[in-house]
Amino acid sequence: MRKITALIAALWIGLTGAVQAQSQPVVIELFTSQGCSSCPPADALMHKLAARGDVIALSMHVDYWDYIGWKDEFGRAENTVRQKAYAQAGGRRSIYTPQMIIAGEDSVVGTHPMDVADLIAKHARRKSDVALKIARVDGKVSIAASARKAGKFEVKLVRFTAKRTTAIKRGENAGKTITYVNVVSDFKTIGTWDGRAPLSLAAQAGIGPVAVFIQRTGHGRIEAAARLN
Repeated sequence: MRKITALIAALWIGLTGAVQAQSQPVVIELFTSQGCSSCPPADALMHKLAARGDVIALSMHVDYWDYIGWKDEFGRAENTVRQKAYAQAGGRRSIYTPQMIIAGEDSVVGTHPMDVADLIAKHARRKSDVALKIARVDGKVSIAASARKAGKFEVKLVRFTAKRTTAIKRGENAGKTITYVNVVSDFKTIGTWDGRAPLSLAAQAGIGPVAVFIQRTGHGRIEAAARLN
């Protein structure tokens, strides 16, 4: 407990003076499936995106393609729910794969790399009113954030695996062996925040890569993000 308290204090020292508008890594959520024949090019693009230091790229495998002959071993009903919530928030009537959601705000087909690049550049230029720092100690992630303006935010904790490889034996991609990057295994809301006072909290995270988002309530814009390997 003392270690976590000291770490949060250290994070706050690092945040001093950082409340002014600043750039944040751009979060990309790819909604994909092993059962979708259109998805492998988007999955391949994710390798390039995941290697960028200015991007947090996450593979969000959905489960609604499982019925056509191959059950995606990484598919999660929770990812499908999140994709549907994004569609509702954006006034879209349907969902599809491969779809990328950029910074919680823009939707683009995951096989259109130039469009993806344009949206990343757009959000990289946009300054955030939220400053965020995270660190890990004793299996927990300590989170410190501050905001210039009050708002309604949710704090998201994401656990993922850097690389997973699958030999697909049935369905539309039968016979292909595909390596996926940053495959999400757990995605949950660990707190809410109104931005009026500094945020300070810690959450169990175990080992392996994690990311933390500060996202506007209602599947809005991701105002700040950070990751730990």
